[in-house]
Amino acid sequence: MLQTDTEFAGSIPENYDRHMVPLIFEPYAEDMARRAASLRPNDILEIAAGTGIVTRRLAPRLSPGARYLATDLNQPMLDYAASRQDPSDHVDWRQADAQALPFEHSSFNLVCCQFGAMFFPDRVSAYGEARRVLKPGGRYLFNVWDRIEENEFADEVTKALAELFPTDPPRFLARTPHGYNDPSLIRRELEHAGFSDVVIETRAEQSRAASARVPAVAYCQGTLLRNEIVARGGDLAATTDHVTSAIAARHGNGAVAGKIQAHIIVATA
Repeated sequence: MLQTDTEFAGSIPENYDRHMVPLIFEPYAEDMARRAASLRPNDILEIAAGTGIVTRRLAPRLSPGARYLATDLNQPMLDYAASRQDPSDHVDWRQADAQALPFEHSSFNLVCCQFGAMFFPDRVSAYGEARRVLKPGGRYLFNVWDRIEENEFADEVTKALAELFPTDPPRFLARTPHGYNDPSLIRRELEHAGFSDVVIETRAEQSRAASARVPAVAYCQGTLLRNEIVARGGDLAATTDHVTSAIAARHGNGAVAGKIQAHIIVATA
């Protein structure tokens, strides 16, 4: 992972929420909210909340007295998430580094994190912090993307960009979002951080969009691929057009659908 792989700033938060969230994150946010609510937590910490899709799904399902603290390393993402949240949900927002959580030991009975672990520079350290702030028997619920070949649009976008930039192809998607996909490694790192009873489930969903242009815009302009394209001197509009054509060549010019797949992990403190 490169340092630039965590710099969600400028127009990226809004584009990310507008395009990427409905394309690939909503089904897994609904799944995570359902799983989290079934644990009946009273003290919840969300790490890497991003633009708040899990927060918006989970907060209304909690008991009235539950405490919900949503955090993210990137203040622009956090600000955008807070602006989208219903004030009646009583969510508190705080910038925090997953590797150095500013909370007391045994403060929460649930820590959740949607598609954030791939961005932790030191995952064992971050896992150790999650375990530290969990009460005994508390749960760490998170998910990560499976390998890029199991996620059709991400794979097709990456291949299309390699056609445009053959000497230095933008590899953000393969490198970071889809780069932490080995269940055995995930289990080992969690156990090294002190977790037990690690359960990993692989879940496939469908990514759907009204046209091939939707995933092209989502990935090229709503993720850090945007920065990689611009850094290589690429024209963002022309690049998006090329990726649109590549997706349409496989899925057609109408509504499109592609497989997405992720691992869902529950670990006990």
